[in-house]
Amino acid sequence: MNKPTIIHDDQDSFFYNLRFMLIVCVLAGNALEPIITRFAGAEAMFLWIYTFHMPLFVWVTGYFARHSLKGTSGRNVLKQIALQYLLFQSLYAVMDYTVFHTPHMRLSIFAPYLLLWFLASHFCWRLLLRLTLSWKPIYRLLGAVMLGVCAGYLPIDGFWLSFSRTFVFLPFFVIGYDYGASIRSHLRSGWGRSIAATLSAALLGWIGLGGLNISPGWLLGSMTYAELGHHEWFAGIYRLGIYALEIGSGALFLAWVPSLTSRLTDLGRRTLYVFLLHGFLVRLAVWSGVYNYMETSLYIPVIVSIALLFAITLAHPAVRHAFRPLIEPDIARFHFNRQGVLKRSASWFR
Repeated sequence: MNKPTIIHDDQDSFFYNLRFMLIVCVLAGNALEPIITRFAGAEAMFLWIYTFHMPLFVWVTGYFARHSLKGTSGRNVLKQIALQYLLFQSLYAVMDYTVFHTPHMRLSIFAPYLLLWFLASHFCWRLLLRLTLSWKPIYRLLGAVMLGVCAGYLPIDGFWLSFSRTFVFLPFFVIGYDYGASIRSHLRSGWGRSIAATLSAALLGWIGLGGLNISPGWLLGSMTYAELGHHEWFAGIYRLGIYALEIGSGALFLAWVPSLTSRLTDLGRRTLYVFLLHGFLVRLAVWSGVYNYMETSLYIPVIVSIALLFAITLAHPAVRHAFRPLIEPDIARFHFNRQGVLKRSASWFR
């Protein structure tokens, strides 16, 4: 029997390990959502996951953006994100129309389908960061926090083009880009790590006892203050409180993340495939009616275990080999020569 290879403690390995653990949380959260109104345990697990998993996922994304934000590589990443968004927006819409026959379906490239909000926001985060590269990191962070707070006051639909989430989670992308490596270097092992991990589990218990009495909309980040039922001028203070909760919960969860390079690290390199493909599985599960047969909370650990199994499966190299042309399209194919286009256009008028 082959044992997992452990090579060394590497900073990037920590982030890859974290990324896979977070994508498992994404699957678990989405899989639990259909039953959170039926079982208190499912709702507690759902809320606990959402106190840290998206902020940390954005943080990790910001950290890895350091190597591909500027120049040709930066432009290619933007093109790839745009292509992924258009392709999967279309695929999910076709699935809804042909398989699920979803009534009153709203099809628009400006209304991201379920999980695709992350692609739209990622595209915008990169653009916003490119525009502020001349700023000092602290000013960039303060500006991002101000935008995250102020966006909630605007009288618009926060879902439209992932507007609300783009600005609400922008500070975490900035923190990952500017401070991700520094924060990682200050994480230590030992008794402090054990205490943090224990407190992270205790937070789940506290939420299970009803300690976090807030609307999930605050953690999803997809709604304005008015949509959340808050019309007060000081509603932005609540957003700052949510930021504090997410930073605290995220910091505690980091204690669970191993630093050594292992099989987990390898899986963490292919989380994009898990992210973009798992929506089909969740939608199929809901459509099949399997949730109607879940009559006790004992199904919660079963759902979480299946989410882990799906994450491992979708992160397998064979899945990448099969779906790479779709998920990581060759940007060179979409490159065009501007001068050639201008010459051909001019010839049309001759």
